[in-house]
Formats: sequence, structure tokens, C-alpha cells
Amino acid sequence: MSSAQSPTVRRRRLALELRRLRDAARLTCEEVADRLECSASKISRIETGRVSVSPRDVRDMLEIYGVPEEQRDSLVQLARDSKQKGWWHAYSDHVQPQLATYLGLESAASEIRVYQVHRIPGLLQTPDYARGTFAAGRLSSSDPSEDLQVALLSERQRQARENPPLVWAVLDEATLRREVGGPEVMRAQIEHLRDLSALPNFFVQVIPLRNGSYLPMDIPFVIMSFPDRLDPDVVCMRYPTGALWIEDTAEVGRYAMFFHHLQAAALSFDESVHLMTSVLKDV
Repeated sequence: MSSAQSPTVRRRRLALELRRLRDAARLTCEEVADRLECSASKISRIETGRVSVSPRDVRDMLEIYGVPEEQRDSLVQLARDSKQKGWWHAYSDHVQPQLATYLGLESAASEIRVYQVHRIPGLLQTPDYARGTFAAGRLSSSDPSEDLQVALLSERQRQARENPPLVWAVLDEATLRREVGGPEVMRAQIEHLRDLSALPNFFVQVIPLRNGSYLPMDIPFVIMSFPDRLDPDVVCMRYPTGALWIEDTAEVGRYAMFFHHLQAAALSFDESVHLMTSVLKDV
């Protein structure tokens, strides 16, 4: 899915433009909310892209901001487009809002830079490895939604194959040595990583344990870039109950610098594959 087709990216682009126009009109969220007879928190949620906004509300907001009539139609249409359903809607009963946002951005990204220290990133997981991670996180002895979670991951990976982004993954060696699902599962997972490393759009590097401490060591994160310059890079740090999104240009730039440091600390691509082969002998 291209950036222009993703409803999540459309909503984000609209949110950024609405905030820019409000700032240009020198109005606060409270002042706009008073005019629209709604809460200031609603305006804030719209401007952060956390909720969709109706075309009528967009038209009313643009009128308040003094945007000329001939410039309003494209933004109103963007509001209509942002309410369309993405491929993940088929799994909506098992997709929390923060995951839906992540999937919407990931499916539109032209480049994904991911750093992981605890486990293999989702786009690089085998189904059995994924089952192992889901089993470790469940609170009961069984979870009837586990098959759907694996199906969701498989569809997510299929979408990435249809519209392949560049994927730069830096992994701590601990992700290769932490056994998930048993020895057979780990062997298959590491072999899968080696296969992915041979593809033209996957670049996998491993930071060896012998390197000791490095920056940043304990903070997994993802940087997503998009093909359209109107859609700035975004950083995501996910945690068990939600996600932290970073969109400030300066902050995103710092994470890009962190990623460069991680790449420098990691082995080369060929050396990383050699390490994966070495780890296989120990599994």
C-alpha cells in the first residue's frame, strides 16, 4: 500500500495540516472548540491523528481558520479518504487502536529502521516463533485468539512482500540466543533471518555480545519513512499496553543518529550472517 493510499497516513497528513492552519490563524484549541461547541481535547486528538475527523468538521475548522473556499476541497476529500478501512480492519476484533495505527503507518512506509534487543521484529518472524512469543505473553493456559494473531502477522508480512519497503534491522545477539518456542523453532527462525538477509530489500546486522555496552542498549524502537515529503518520519516505541509516538523533527533526527550509532556498533552484513550460522551450531 502506498503512502497516498493508507487511511492512517491520510489521517496523519490531515492532522498535521489542520494544526499548521490553526497555528497560522493564531488560535488555541480552546478557542476553536468554543466555536465548534466541542471539547478542546477533541481538537487535540484530531491534530495528533488519534481520532478520525468528519468532512463536515474539517470544513467548519477551515472556515474558522479563514482558509479560502477553493483550498478547502482537497482537505475535505482527505478527511473522507482517511475514514476508509485498511486491510487490518478484517482483524479489528483483535487489533487495539495503537496497533492499528502502527500497521497503517508500516503498510505505507518506504523505509523501516528497527532496533531490537529482546526478540526478533515482527516482520522477520516465522509463524512458530510468533506463536512462541504469543504463548509467553498470555495469562491463561490457552488463548483462542492466538491463531488469529498469527494470521494477522502472516497478512502483515504478505502486505510487506507486495509493496516491499527497505527494512534495516539491527538486532542484539541476545535476540538470536534467547530461546523462543524451543530449539527447532529457533533454528528455523535463524535460518529464516539468513534467507531474508539475502533479499535486496532486507539488511540485517547483529551487535555481538562481546561488544559490551552500547548506545542505546535497552530501548527498542522503529523509525518509519514515507515516499511523500508531506509525510515526515515517525518514531515508534511500543510497550505491552500501548505505544509512544515521536513526530517532532528534532527528536526523530536524534533517533536517526542513534540508529547510525547502532549500525556502527554492529557487525557488517556478511559478518552478521556468519554469526547467525555460528549461533545455529549452539541451538
